[in-house]
Amino acid sequence: MSKSSIPLVLRRQVASDSCYRCGYCLTLEVIGIPMEFDHIIPESHDGPTTRANLWLACSRCNNSKADRTHAIDSVSQKRVRLFNPRKDKWDAHFRWADGGQRIEGKTAIGRATVEALNFNLRVRVMARRLWIDAGWHPPLS
Repeated sequence: MSKSSIPLVLRRQVASDSCYRCGYCLTLEVIGIPMEFDHIIPESHDGPTTRANLWLACSRCNNSKADRTHAIDSVSQKRVRLFNPRKDKWDAHFRWADGGQRIEGKTAIGRATVEALNFNLRVRVMARRLWIDAGWHPPLS
């Protein structure tokens, strides 16, 4: 939970910047998943409440990320920074697998983020399967 309040004008700017979807798993807000304002660099690490440090995140990604900025890559076993939706290109770090049901990391940053943010929990995969059937998924990155 954010310590600082985010002014309405800033909320609208960030929501528009993020195209109303989670910057991590790309879930669309219109599907009915609540979005939260994520401090990319958490406030607990002195991250500012500015447009450059805010992005939308679904509650699952935001709760899983918590105050982390780094995680372990499962291949190299090295600590790497997490994906930054404001600066990084999603397609450079991730790909859709199993027809869009799962997200796979293509890079150390991608792999660490997939694991740290629990992108492929059973309930998330099941939801994506339903969204695919409805024609809502996968979104264009």
